[in-house]
Amino acid sequence: MTTSTETTVTGNALPKLETKETPIWLIAISILLPTSFAMLATSATNVAIPYIAGYFGSTVDEANWVITIYMIANAILIPLTGWLENYMGRVMFLKVFITIFTIGSLLCAMAQSLNMLVVGRLIQGIGGGPMMPISQAILIASFPYNKRGQAMALFGLAVMVFSIMGPTFGGFIVDNSAWQWIYLANIPVGIFSVVLVHCNISELKNRVKPDKVDFVGFGALVLWLMSMQIVLDKGQQYNWFDCTWIAWLAGISLFAFIFFIVWELEYHSPIVNLRVFKDKNFFIGTILGASVNMIIYVTIVLLPSFLQSLMGYNAMLSGLALAPRVFSCIVMLMLIGPMVEFLDNRVLIVCGFFFLGISTIMYANLNLMISFQFAVLPNILMGIGVILVFIPVSGLVLGTLPKTELSNGAGLHSLCKCVMTAFVVSMSSTLVARLSQVHQTYLVENLSNFNLIFQQKIHAMSGHFMSFSSNYAMHKAGGLLYKQLLAQSKLMAYVDVFEAFALIAFILIPFGFLLKVPKKDKT
Repeated sequence: MTTSTETTVTGNALPKLETKETPIWLIAISILLPTSFAMLATSATNVAIPYIAGYFGSTVDEANWVITIYMIANAILIPLTGWLENYMGRVMFLKVFITIFTIGSLLCAMAQSLNMLVVGRLIQGIGGGPMMPISQAILIASFPYNKRGQAMALFGLAVMVFSIMGPTFGGFIVDNSAWQWIYLANIPVGIFSVVLVHCNISELKNRVKPDKVDFVGFGALVLWLMSMQIVLDKGQQYNWFDCTWIAWLAGISLFAFIFFIVWELEYHSPIVNLRVFKDKNFFIGTILGASVNMIIYVTIVLLPSFLQSLMGYNAMLSGLALAPRVFSCIVMLMLIGPMVEFLDNRVLIVCGFFFLGISTIMYANLNLMISFQFAVLPNILMGIGVILVFIPVSGLVLGTLPKTELSNGAGLHSLCKCVMTAFVVSMSSTLVARLSQVHQTYLVENLSNFNLIFQQKIHAMSGHFMSFSSNYAMHKAGGLLYKQLLAQSKLMAYVDVFEAFALIAFILIPFGFLLKVPKKDKT
């Protein structure tokens, strides 16, 4: 049996996988199954947050830790992927981290407190984080050069479709059973995935001996991300910097961030090589990739929240509202392979951001009278835009890096996307809460007896309660009107957030033309 040399996404120059005995499709299933279900469990958790909060008697803000701790664990482990792969071997690496993810899922399902659930999600994140880049690397190494576009399309299909299906899956679970089944479903999949990896994935020969790990840089990274996340998640609850310990944590986070950058730039063997940002393609591609993730997740988080809190939808329906995105993603993934091969990738990226901007603008036209069908068209456009950006950027972001820097580049690119996603998930709910207060204050100022419209409205509403005393009728009418005011102020907050992200999408349109398309290496 022969092998060939191949440079992968997460490693240096390594032999290509031996695939003569195992069909490519079986290798693809073996590595994409655990990755896909990890994405499914992550996005399914979003719609389950109100149920989890109610189950443990906590606030929604406290329950949001279940989401963000997973993303932070992802971000922390991703820079270690290349080192761990070389140290453990690719097959053992996959089996260990799939097992860790499965154990985390079991702990989540058995959790008797919110803190225990957070610990379970932390372990899930440790197991799930490295699976993404390693799966991408194995998939690329398994396909011949002329079918790399198909490989990336297949990877995109697994990641995007299962991420988007998550809210529908989670909504179905919490509406018809217990939220614990979101995590119990991962256990048999995890066990089966370990068996598939053991049977179908071949170990690479002549692995590169790993360097000594940068524990100082890794420690600074952990301190920065954890302290930043606590500030973002708890800041709104404790009125931000009016709280002494929040202010201290913010200072620690800033110090750790600066120290991390300085150390990584000066250390001879950094955990992530920040100098790769000098490469224009990598710098711009990372901005574009992180921005796509931000737009995806802000809509996945906020749209179900809007439909549940303001429209009275159940979890199933709020998740189902994202379903049209799945179908447009599938259609585009069937078309994107040839498009990437024959069309200028920069044009695809520009068109993708245009679709993302249009779809997010349509989200900004939300109102309290919309029908369920309103979500269909913007989600279709969102699915088209996501694929048009995601696939070309995934290919171009590393396309101009030296082969020796592919591992560092892939890890740093994934790290940036995870950090920005965690940041957006935390800040989106905070922005809605803050902006809602601003709009509420403005609207309350108009609830005055000197306001003719207000007088007409309150007298008209009080007429519905005329069977009671006039004072009671006016009191009930005032309460009902104030309730409508709260709903309207929250609606305006959602609109503001969607408009902001639409603006980001439109601003990034010309950046696609700044990327350089490298010449294809046919060897």
